[in-house]
Amino acid sequence: MDWERSRAAVPRFEFLERAGSTNDELRIAATGPDAEGWPHGAVIVTDEQTAGRGRLGRSWLAPSGKTLAISLLLRPGLLRPGLLNPDDPGAAGLPLDAYGWIPLIAGAAMTEAVRRELDAARTAAAASEDGADDAADGPGLLDVELKWPNDVLVSGYKVCGILSELLPPALGEDAPAGVVVGAGLNLTLDEHDLPTLTSTSLLLAGGRRPDADGVLADYLSGFLALFDAYRAAGGDAVASGVAARVAELCGTIGEEVRVELPGGRMLLGTAEGLDGDGRLLVLGRESDESQAVAAGDVTHLRYE
Repeated sequence: MDWERSRAAVPRFEFLERAGSTNDELRIAATGPDAEGWPHGAVIVTDEQTAGRGRLGRSWLAPSGKTLAISLLLRPGLLRPGLLNPDDPGAAGLPLDAYGWIPLIAGAAMTEAVRRELDAARTAAAASEDGADDAADGPGLLDVELKWPNDVLVSGYKVCGILSELLPPALGEDAPAGVVVGAGLNLTLDEHDLPTLTSTSLLLAGGRRPDADGVLADYLSGFLALFDAYRAAGGDAVASGVAARVAELCGTIGEEVRVELPGGRMLLGTAEGLDGDGRLLVLGRESDESQAVAAGDVTHLRYE
C-alpha cells in the first residue's frame, strides 16, 4: 500500500515495516539532530509494533499486519507575547494548561473516522445483493463512541486506544518541544487475535476488510483540523467548538461509572460532563458535589 491519501493529509509521513514503538521512534526523531525536519503534523505509522505502550503502563501487542500504530507530532508552542508558530505565523502557541484537551481531540477525530468507516461498510453491505438481507443488522446500527479520556468503543468493545506523551523542552526553552500522540487501531483482528474479551476490530464490526488508508487519512485530517481550530482559539475549548464536539461523541457522559483513581481509591457515580480543562466530572453515589477526575481507569458499568 502506498498510503496516498494519508501522505497527502500531513507534511511528513513515514511508514515503517516494523517498529518497537512508533511513539519512541517519533520522539527520538523530533528531538534529535534532524528535529527541524519533523514539523507539526509529521507522522510515523507501522502495522507491526513489537513494544507498544498503553495507558497506565500497559503493554500493547498485536499480530503483524492486522493493526495500525500511528504516532502524530504536534508542536503547539507556549503562548507568550510575540511567540508564533514558525510554520503558521497566523496562529499563536497553546498555553501549557490547555494541553489536557489534546488526547480528547485525538479521540474525537478517531471516533468520527471509525464511524464513517463503519457507515461505509453498512452502505456497501446494503448495496450488495448477497449482503442486502443482513444490512438491517449491519455496522451502521453499532454505537461508536469516545470513552473518556481516549478509547474508542464500538458497542462497548475497544477498537482503538490513544496515548499522548510530552517531549522535553529544547535547551534554553520553557515549553515542551512537542506532543507525540500515539493511537493503536485494530484493523483486521479476528476472534482469535483479540488481546482481550472487551476488544474488537473494524473487520469484526464492519463485516469487511477496512480501507486502512481511508480511515487513517480521515483520522489525521480530522485531528489536525480540530487541533488547529483549538490552537487558533488560544486553547479555548468552548470558543473553538472542541468542547461541544467531544461532549457529543463522548459516551461516558451520562453513564454510571467506576473510576480507579491513582493511589488505589475507587469512585462510583454518574459522569455528568467535562470541565473547562477536559476533566471528567463525576457525581459520587454518596455525594452532593461532582468531583473532577484528571486521570483514572474508567469502566462503564452498563457493560459489566
